Amino acid sequence: MTIQRLGVCGAGMMGSEIALVFALADVKVRMMDASQEYVDKAMAKLEKTLDAGIGRGFFAEEDKPRALANIETFTDVSTYGDCDLVIEAITEDQEAKGKLYKELDKVCKKDAIIASNTSSISISVLASYFSEERQGNFLGLHFFSPVSRMKLVEVISGMDSDPEVVKRATAMVELPGKTPIQVKDVVGFAVNRILFAMWDEAIRLVEEGAATPADIDTGCRLGLGHPVGPFELMDNITIDLTLKVSQILEDAYGDRMHTRPTIKQLHAAGRLGRRYGRGWYRYQDGKRVD
Repeated sequence: MTIQRLGVCGAGMMGSEIALVFALADVKVRMMDASQEYVDKAMAKLEKTLDAGIGRGFFAEEDKPRALANIETFTDVSTYGDCDLVIEAITEDQEAKGKLYKELDKVCKKDAIIASNTSSISISVLASYFSEERQGNFLGLHFFSPVSRMKLVEVISGMDSDPEVVKRATAMVELPGKTPIQVKDVVGFAVNRILFAMWDEAIRLVEEGAATPADIDTGCRLGLGHPVGPFELMDNITIDLTLKVSQILEDAYGDRMHTRPTIKQLHAAGRLGRRYGRGWYRYQDGKRVD
């Protein structure tokens, strides 16, 4: 089965860019979120992403109108009945995802592949929200942010994921030029377990007064070749998501993945990252000012 029509649930940073990369690959995409305001904002943000990419030579001028024309927006999943692949990219909350899955279970065609973009929650646990006959067609497809630039996709098989479905889904993510890797269904999968272990040590260094966030970020960029340092990256993905994933990992692995107290403090203080004006750093109009 080839992918003719894609449904994306969630028009936030991840969902909208997943929609974009497939639209650039000439796939017809239906993107939904809870309100028209959300999807309108997402489309406006995608226009800016395309404009910036054109300016940097990542996209051609003609890519913009073609990609935008391939994306339709909705505020529910009632039109997803003929989608070949549906990717859920909503908030990292198991119950919220489960509620959506029950809606998709009723709407999607029998052979549709449904995937979660979760970065940490067990695929086998999420599959339990679907009817038993649907669970074989469910798996994880974890894209990385920003999706328009990052090549990697973790392909995660749940306990009941059909190997043929996994094979087809793997081929589907190659269509927009992504590189898939196969990962067992363990909480946090592969990359986030490595990443959060590193973040834990980076935050410990700050809490011990051994180094500043800025110096650690510089060290990781210049010493390890990372494109951005850990504290800048936490601010980019939001402290809210950082805390949620950290707590999921701590629940699964205990002190091996302990949630650092400073992350809890930042979250409680409303210092949620770049989009909010302050996280580890201060920002003005999305740009760091200290």
